[in-house]
Amino acid sequence: MSAPAITPVVVRLKLSLLRNGLRQSGGRKAAYIASAVVALLFAALQLIGLIALRGFDHVESLVVLLVAVLGLGWAVMPLFFPGGDETLDPTRLVMLPLRPRPLVRALLAASLVGIGPLFTVSLLAGSVIAVAHGGAAFAVGVLAVPLALLVCVALARAVAAANVRLLTSRKGRDLAVLSGLVIAVGAQLVNFGAQRLGSSGLEQLAPAADVLRWLPPASALGAVHSAGEGSYGVAAAQLALTASALAVLLVVWSRTLTRLMTSPDGSTLPAGDTTVRERGTSGPARLLPPGRTGTAMERTLRYVWRDPKTKAAWVTSLAVGLIVPVFNAWQGTGSVYFACFAAGMLGIQMYNQFGQDTSAFWMVAMTISSPRDAYVELRARALALLLITLPYAALVTVLTTAMLGDWARLPETLGLSFALLGAMLATGAWTSARFPYSIPQEGYKNVAPGQTGLAWISIFGGMLTAAVLCAPVIGLTIWLNVSEAGDGRLWLLLPVGAVYGAGLALGGLRLAAPLTARRLPEILTAVSKG
Repeated sequence: MSAPAITPVVVRLKLSLLRNGLRQSGGRKAAYIASAVVALLFAALQLIGLIALRGFDHVESLVVLLVAVLGLGWAVMPLFFPGGDETLDPTRLVMLPLRPRPLVRALLAASLVGIGPLFTVSLLAGSVIAVAHGGAAFAVGVLAVPLALLVCVALARAVAAANVRLLTSRKGRDLAVLSGLVIAVGAQLVNFGAQRLGSSGLEQLAPAADVLRWLPPASALGAVHSAGEGSYGVAAAQLALTASALAVLLVVWSRTLTRLMTSPDGSTLPAGDTTVRERGTSGPARLLPPGRTGTAMERTLRYVWRDPKTKAAWVTSLAVGLIVPVFNAWQGTGSVYFACFAAGMLGIQMYNQFGQDTSAFWMVAMTISSPRDAYVELRARALALLLITLPYAALVTVLTTAMLGDWARLPETLGLSFALLGAMLATGAWTSARFPYSIPQEGYKNVAPGQTGLAWISIFGGMLTAAVLCAPVIGLTIWLNVSEAGDGRLWLLLPVGAVYGAGLALGGLRLAAPLTARRLPEILTAVSKG
């Protein structure tokens, strides 16, 4: 008697997991429905846009690049969103009597259920319509769409299976949190690419497309274009290359599943040496001031290095703060004043200082018994931020100035950056005490449910106030640039901005200290909700 097919069972399991997940809460169901509507709407607009591009010169270069980026997205998304699909972890089936080959077929079929595959089919179908000319091209397109889809899905599964131990560990969750960096940097790269295409046309993509049309899954779309041009041998080779890539991915996936199902993991191995070694302060930490100031500074810097969400926020701010001014300068359309963006992005890290402590803030709260204690704590946190933000803001300003060749404006730009940084430290310290909110440790949310309004008031209200506080330096900069009396005196804006920013920071810390000491119970309650 032959064993029953497991493919329908696994597909039904995928549907059950999706349905039961949506039943957990109304918020999750609303979020899923909203994301599905947005994704499907974008897919429909994308399909219409690709169809509208039919007949344009070099459209084949665009669709080949789009499919290549799509394949890259399928490859990396499991690394950043491992919790998005419970069936990505095949080790949950390790106790069942399943062979790798039938399991591969079942999981591949289950992977075709969801918004992602539907979005992919829409893009692939629109790409085929955009580049296909003639019956042969459309016939090849009928084969190219499912082949490219299966390559994308198999690639995602193979990558997920090869890294499943990482994805289910703490380091994997840390990696997932860093997805914000990929999104932020990717958005800037897309913006830069769109501006380049708008000024130069699609022919700029031809050199890259000539290479990518031979790399799966983009080779499937290359086959459609080759068939439309009458190059049937080339089209057959590109289709064969795509099919071969699918076969290789399935073999790699099957072997990885076999290894996962038969090899022990860390939970079944004997514990290693757990001897605790005494460790004193060493390295750069020796350079920090003694007492509470140095201790609080070191704690803040350790959060930046070790806490996943704090690290993600810092890395994203560092990346975006550099990309925006440098990319604009690279295109020749930027201004040296864009360098202030770096100070602004890093200054945001002063907001919600106590929220990053979460429920552990009670240990800090126990050491604060007076406004003086609160002032020392806030000052130490601000100094820890300045260790990174001051040299970084100066570096970005110098780099932007060098790329634009506008060295005469370097002093005033640095002065504006320092003034803005001081203003954000001041408002960040005050809003941290007045509008604290919790940061959930699990998942991808940065604000606990019910505290979104507090987060908006804290961040955007503080940023608006910081801009107002910088008005005197901004006004002085404008006056020195437009008046004849300002000739040769623009260099004064550097010391003026630095002193003004330092004064704002100290004043803000002084105002926030008694508020922090007075509102300790409220702060502790707010930051512990996640």
